[in-house]
Amino acid sequence: MSAAFTRRGLVLGAAALGVAGVGPALDEDVVGQPLRPWRRGGLDIHHIATGRGDSTLIIGPDGTSMMIDAGASGTPPPASLDIRPGPERRAGEWIGRYARRHLAATGEPRLDAFLVSHLHPDHLGDVGPDTPPAPNGAYQLTGVSDVAALVPIGLLVDGGYPDYAFPRGVDAPFARNYVAFVRERVRAGGRVERFRVGAADQFAPRRAAAALPDFEIRNLAANGEVWTGRGTETRRLFPPIESLARDDIPDENACSAAIRLRYGAFGYFAAGDLTSNSFDGALPWRDVETPAAQAAGPVDVAVAAHHGMFDATGPDVVRALKPRVWIIQAWHAAHPSPDALERMLSQRLYPGPREVFATGLSPANELAHKWLTDRLAARGGHVVVRVAPGGGSYRVVVTDNHDEADRVFSISDHRRS
Repeated sequence: MSAAFTRRGLVLGAAALGVAGVGPALDEDVVGQPLRPWRRGGLDIHHIATGRGDSTLIIGPDGTSMMIDAGASGTPPPASLDIRPGPERRAGEWIGRYARRHLAATGEPRLDAFLVSHLHPDHLGDVGPDTPPAPNGAYQLTGVSDVAALVPIGLLVDGGYPDYAFPRGVDAPFARNYVAFVRERVRAGGRVERFRVGAADQFAPRRAAAALPDFEIRNLAANGEVWTGRGTETRRLFPPIESLARDDIPDENACSAAIRLRYGAFGYFAAGDLTSNSFDGALPWRDVETPAAQAAGPVDVAVAAHHGMFDATGPDVVRALKPRVWIIQAWHAAHPSPDALERMLSQRLYPGPREVFATGLSPANELAHKWLTDRLAARGGHVVVRVAPGGGSYRVVVTDNHDEADRVFSISDHRRS
């Protein structure tokens, strides 16, 4: 973490702590001190900085927990990006230990659900010659399987189960390892389900559902299917796969799972690596991100899909979501692309203030696009969104990812009008 960022964080934190009217669930986060534990009634969304991919931990108002992805790409971050974990710990272990620390406040250090957005190593874990085997030898420990070895998982959900054949399957070591993990989990009696587009009950609160009428996680899109906004009705965007030329068959990114979370008036959008790229209009049905965003409607916080890459966060996506806060799960020199970041910041696409937080901006990206990256609210660290009971206000807290102390770097408060 640069000294310049640390000074900026201290200024932001001091200013934010002076904001009046912050709800009780947002109190007591202090710059320089460890992040305070989750409290019942509040919603915490942790975007975990790993330098290897995406991972998000959600702790709902009743303590129901969910994780989206556990990226452990075999491609290391640039040496100049000072980010953990280092060689002393695998990324999946880092994520699992992070989850275990923060789930302790719920009284049940377990994940009620785990969503794998799509089958790519920076979302579920890579394998290589040094990847250790599970104790029974059925698969290797990386990403999702590393997390599962540290934190029990109640329900595992992905878009490919049970056959992993759509749109044409992924024949790569990381995918075969993940499928072997799933098969072993099922053999041992664990629960696995296919992501159900349009559903609002697959990730429902499991501990106090009757007391949470204003909390919902809606499944928006996956595998070219998108929620229409009416009941659980969906529509299909992809043509029949057998009718497509091989080069036109959608990849895993275009099949990513997207969700919208609502808590009272607060809204949140996440869509894995969905893209809005239509290949210059030649394949309009490949743009799944735009209809997913339109189904979601305006939200307070949005995660930039595909790490803010050039082929995602299109103009109509930005217009539909209109978030006050953007979060980029970044770690590569290409995260984010300047055109995507410019759209996130554009006053032409929607008016009003906004903040953009990155979990790990590469110095190469910062150097090449300084005129834009200077406008980031954070260039690195875990980015935690803390929503007050009822969803009337929220806070974005950036914490240090160089160790496991979770010290607060900056605090930014937001009250909904």
